[in-house]
Amino acid sequence: MENQGIGSWANRRRVKAAGKTAFIFNDVSTTYDEFYVQVNKLAHALRDAGVVRGTRVAYLGENHPSFLVTFLATTQLGAIFVPLNTRLAPAEVSYALDDSGASLLIHSGALAHLAVQGSAGMSLRLVQAEGEPHEAGVITLAEFTAEASTEFIDETVKHDDPALILYTSGTTGHPKGAVLTHGNFLWNTINALVDFDVTSREMSLMISPLFHVASLGMGALPMLIKGGTIVLEAGFDPGRALMLIEKYHITMLAGVPTTYQMMCEHPDWATTDLSSVHHMTCGGSAVPARVLNAYEERGLAFTLSYGMTESSPGASSMPPQYSRAKAGSSGLPHYFVDMRIRDEQNLESPVGEVGEIQLRGPNVIAEYWNKPEASRDSFVDGNWFKTGDMGYLDADGFLFVADRIKDMIISGGENIYPAEIEQIIFELEGVTGVALIGVPDDKWGEVPWAILTMAGGATVTLEEVRAHLDNRVARYKMPKNVIVVDEFPRTASGKIRKADLRKRFA
Repeated sequence: MENQGIGSWANRRRVKAAGKTAFIFNDVSTTYDEFYVQVNKLAHALRDAGVVRGTRVAYLGENHPSFLVTFLATTQLGAIFVPLNTRLAPAEVSYALDDSGASLLIHSGALAHLAVQGSAGMSLRLVQAEGEPHEAGVITLAEFTAEASTEFIDETVKHDDPALILYTSGTTGHPKGAVLTHGNFLWNTINALVDFDVTSREMSLMISPLFHVASLGMGALPMLIKGGTIVLEAGFDPGRALMLIEKYHITMLAGVPTTYQMMCEHPDWATTDLSSVHHMTCGGSAVPARVLNAYEERGLAFTLSYGMTESSPGASSMPPQYSRAKAGSSGLPHYFVDMRIRDEQNLESPVGEVGEIQLRGPNVIAEYWNKPEASRDSFVDGNWFKTGDMGYLDADGFLFVADRIKDMIISGGENIYPAEIEQIIFELEGVTGVALIGVPDDKWGEVPWAILTMAGGATVTLEEVRAHLDNRVARYKMPKNVIVVDEFPRTASGKIRKADLRKRFA
């Protein structure tokens, strides 16, 4: 076979997993045989529509089998998949479509209007993945592929060929399109298989959106390469997630701290059978101690992780047996990832001393789409990627993430890393969100303020926050003010826009 890329996976897996379920969506199962047919029919339809090697095909939609079908069909041709965040505004969709030069957009029925608005004035073709057409003349995916062949198209695709452009959420300016190759995803998948002990018997619940690289790279692709089963959910509801875990005997799931918090606080938590679950990954931020306790009481432990779009996304993961002994750590580098910590002069930082986290490995990107200067500036010493994150390694090589460089607060010449303080404040009863920001101060340059969101009816004072931090952090790290807001400004991927908060409270 000439195709060494992801687009060949359905063909490679179809006989090995004949008759086995690849996906379950809304209680409808799709076997690997059927998945193979769907991928090949779409690949032929795309080729007939002019999609060739290097063509960009965009996708805008919630979790649905058509997302993965489109991904594999596109890459089978050597073309490039461009998944779009469903929370983007029309102008942001327009930017991504224009910047990537997409020639075709496949979208869900629910986001038809966003697809139309975001592609206004562009000469690209729209295809609706599912649902009733929102207006006359709209072609559906079923119609688009109706007459297509089911034969595998064995296009020559190498590991270094681009497979996907994923736009990273930016807090200033336009996002950058990270170019992930077939090799990046393959090696990331191998890291996941090795470090997470994935088998073909897994039932993985996919409650996070596939347009995020964590769900795609650490969740879906390891299942597809091993022949496991993915239970796809268009969105997240804690009660429904618990029901699905019990119904389908889910073995693996991935989420963020808020996801797990909502599940363990749901009324059905205590009565749901979780005995099938053996692996839970969690990334994005630290897990509050009360959430860790709730899961440990049910015999469950998290695999905490660190990563980013540019590492496809796995950089490190925490073996569950160390979750208490190395509390606060994001674990050890993945099997085929090298990691180091460097100071402002790019010299090696001593053990336990905070510096910039730098990565290299076959899962790390080589470039951003159409941004050669940003690509050059992101690497040092040849192939070490500058993450822009601050952290340190302990004597055993475990990574502790401090914060983003741009979010670091400098007060009286002392560096304050917000994530350290935020994790402790999060332990307070009723606190549902924390953002520590630097506010200008005549004496100290800037001082930390804690911006919080609270559960309904809950309150907290500055004195209570400082008392909770007392003897746990240095005095200069304690917030000088506490402000409760209804909600945080967030990026399209859900990250808190600290720049907006700094501007608001400056």
